[in-house]
Amino acid sequence: MNNNESQSKSLWNEAARGGLVLGLVSIVYMVINSLTAKINASGAGAALVNVGNILLWVFKLYLCIRLMKSFMQKYAAGREDITNSDSFRFGTVTALLSALLFSGFSLAWMLFIQPDMFADAMASASQMYENMLTADQLESMQELAPRLPTIAFFINLVWCWLFGTILAAIFSRNIPPRNPFNDAATTDNQ
Repeated sequence: MNNNESQSKSLWNEAARGGLVLGLVSIVYMVINSLTAKINASGAGAALVNVGNILLWVFKLYLCIRLMKSFMQKYAAGREDITNSDSFRFGTVTALLSALLFSGFSLAWMLFIQPDMFADAMASASQMYENMLTADQLESMQELAPRLPTIAFFINLVWCWLFGTILAAIFSRNIPPRNPFNDAATTDNQ
């Protein structure tokens, strides 16, 4: 195995570990959020559940950002010849694998654990907008319901991957750390 193949294998192995952790964080958040949605509270109890869910989302977002940066730094730490583009590549692969794991679990959740989730939501929307929508529009909404898990899978996949890629682009600018004076010193010496 040549050096490029070894580096590629190492990148995918470490990105898979990072993607697994990031995906699991998102999965745990989704499960907790789904379970708290089943709490039948009213008034102050409902407000408390909503505030708790918002705080949980903020914590999950913070944790995912910190973990992504940590994984990218760890990947770069063991390599002397790593460039910022190598770091970015690692981050995008990590984001892709995390997005695949989370989106796949979310699809399985919608299809097998809560298969009536979208049908119930569509029924509620139909009742809510019954006077505003025509019969054809209501029928179109009902026909769309079976396709919503697949649509949600791809939306989750693209959203999570794009978010991770943006994070990777931001973090890779300084992973590995850049010293602007090194470039000036080598230019002056030539």
